[in-house]
Amino acid sequence: MNEQHSSDFYKVPDITFDIQKLRAELDTVLKKKNFNTLGIKNFAAIPVNSIPGDVDSIKGHNVRGEYWTFPDESGKEVKRDKSIDESKYTEIVPEFKNTYFEKVYNVLRKKFKLGRVRILLKEPRSTLSWHRDPEPRLHIPIITNLGCKMVIEDVARHLPADGSVTITNNTKYHNFFNGGEQNRIHLVACVLESPFRKK
Repeated sequence: MNEQHSSDFYKVPDITFDIQKLRAELDTVLKKKNFNTLGIKNFAAIPVNSIPGDVDSIKGHNVRGEYWTFPDESGKEVKRDKSIDESKYTEIVPEFKNTYFEKVYNVLRKKFKLGRVRILLKEPRSTLSWHRDPEPRLHIPIITNLGCKMVIEDVARHLPADGSVTITNNTKYHNFFNGGEQNRIHLVACVLESPFRKK
């Protein structure tokens, strides 16, 4: 990606997806697969792609991946979880073959260099930790409500479920909260070539 953007929220032009198809496919997927929670409060994901031939690439902590946080009042930054070689995630998971999710995945791969792609759940009245990730994230909201906000440093934005694609600068400290009373579900991809200009 050659574009330079100063905003930490980049709405991708000229790409939209059919939100009704995504919701219908999500209902079908949820009848076959459960969200992987890893036993971690407020984290739930379903992997969409994997490392070819590596069934472990969509299990355990490979689903969550590396991040940094400030866990306590000391102000000392701590690394959590394990490093992931995002570039190896190139194969659609069998449950998503011949679905609208596969079509979306293929369109995105033509425009962006992607790592892991996951369906992420944020339950009602819950939040992520204040953290930063190794790379930006691409979001396609599937189910959301006005109480859902992405917060990057001091800026909060609602990402609507209208088929649009937004890339967020997750290399900065951020979180996501769902202040509504329904689940928030996004398709989220790791973006390996940043659209964000270094400040």
